[in-house]
Amino acid sequence: MTDMKTDTDVVIAGAGPTGLMLACELRLAGVDVVVADRLAARTGESRAGGMHARTMEVLDQRGVLDRFLAAGTPRPIGHFSGLWLDFDQLETRHPWSLMLLQSHIERLLEEWATELGVRVRWSSEVTGIRQHDSDVEVEVGGPVGLRSTLRARYLVGCDGGRSAVRKLAGIGFPGTPATVTALLGDVELADPPAESLFMQRRTGGDFSVFAFEPGWYRVVTTEHDRVADPREPVTFEELRESLLRIAGTDFGMHSPRWVSRFGDAARQAERYREGRVLLAGDAAHIHFPAGGQGLNMGVQDAVNLGWKLASVVHGRAPEILLDSYHAERYPVAERVLHNTRAQAALTRPGPQTDALRDVLRSLLEYDDVNRHLGGMITALDLRYPMSDDHPLTGRRVPDVELKTGDGRRRVFELLRAARPVLLDLRGDTALAATAEGWADRVDLVEARSAADHWPVWPVDEIPAPAALLIRPDGHIAWTAHAGATPDPAALRTALTAWLGPATAD
Repeated sequence: MTDMKTDTDVVIAGAGPTGLMLACELRLAGVDVVVADRLAARTGESRAGGMHARTMEVLDQRGVLDRFLAAGTPRPIGHFSGLWLDFDQLETRHPWSLMLLQSHIERLLEEWATELGVRVRWSSEVTGIRQHDSDVEVEVGGPVGLRSTLRARYLVGCDGGRSAVRKLAGIGFPGTPATVTALLGDVELADPPAESLFMQRRTGGDFSVFAFEPGWYRVVTTEHDRVADPREPVTFEELRESLLRIAGTDFGMHSPRWVSRFGDAARQAERYREGRVLLAGDAAHIHFPAGGQGLNMGVQDAVNLGWKLASVVHGRAPEILLDSYHAERYPVAERVLHNTRAQAALTRPGPQTDALRDVLRSLLEYDDVNRHLGGMITALDLRYPMSDDHPLTGRRVPDVELKTGDGRRRVFELLRAARPVLLDLRGDTALAATAEGWADRVDLVEARSAADHWPVWPVDEIPAPAALLIRPDGHIAWTAHAGATPDPAALRTALTAWLGPATAD
């Protein structure tokens, strides 16, 4: 059925942070997109509570970070299983965590998406998928039994850990089951603690009590070897009794806004693509929410996938480019599942765990250890595998200052349009000639580096390169060494691999 008329280029299932970020990325690239969510409207619930540096960097690349900074509170720390990490050492313009509830993140992303022309359909749960050679039919359930069918080039499931899209696509979700029951509630307290309590460990588990906004508190409890039936509704009384068991007090909690339950199950989709169906965010991976990595990983999934999917939709790159999404992002989630399993193990009560935590706490006094774990939690240390062995290639581009004909600009400012950038830092005419066949897909920028050396994670500096090919997600696809004449053949290979054949080819 190759002549089927599509209603839109891409349907995204799920209007959470991952789905909204992906929708914005696609719209920046000129792709028509519809977001379908099973809920009737936003609930105001907020499981995640902040952003890490790499997520702030990608929002900075798009020019919208100021909206989020204005709504949140920076804190120069993070944690690994409740052991504090000093983010001041991180090589970024944003060496902090931004404390900002998920509900606010979603609101700001939806406002941006609306400005870009994204359509969000509420009460629209994906109930069926039929794939064809050139498109996919997406059955969508609506209110009072109404159903409709959307036809699109691609469908992306961003619909959470119980993803209907993943199940309908027949993608397995192997992993490890839950061993703990954790409860979370936003409540008022008649007798709150004098200061925030974060992961207070007791013989029966651990608990946290902290204020996100004036007038109410977030209470979290974790009890080991008590696995609740996920089909049973969670109640306020269940949260209160759990806190009493662990802390010996409920701090006079009352007037709950909402309560939720989660565990430490860790699962990952067997593959992130099945034909014209792709997965991102919690639909592709779930884990214990240790270190605040989940929302951030989902947003970064979206930024990795968005430009690739747009290139394929526009016919500029072959479909095989989409396979690089799984190749790059699957190992990232594997690592997060690994470190969150370790963090969950470090929360277990008992003298053996106490001793292990003491040893790790002493190791964190060493800058290299702190920097290693900080880079992992924030994803600032991420390097995608590339054929080019230059130390910058595959890493996120440093946000250094450049001298251009229009004055000073930061590298991130070159990525506002979500397009690839060929950055020429030595005025090599051969670069422009080589890139002519991709002029419709890459922005050629001639500038000079304001600094002689650029930082490379974790601590080293290298001479400023002669030229870079920067992907729209901010990762470097090709680098010319400082002082060397750029190799046109190597650049042509990189342009073809990531942007498709030259127009003249």
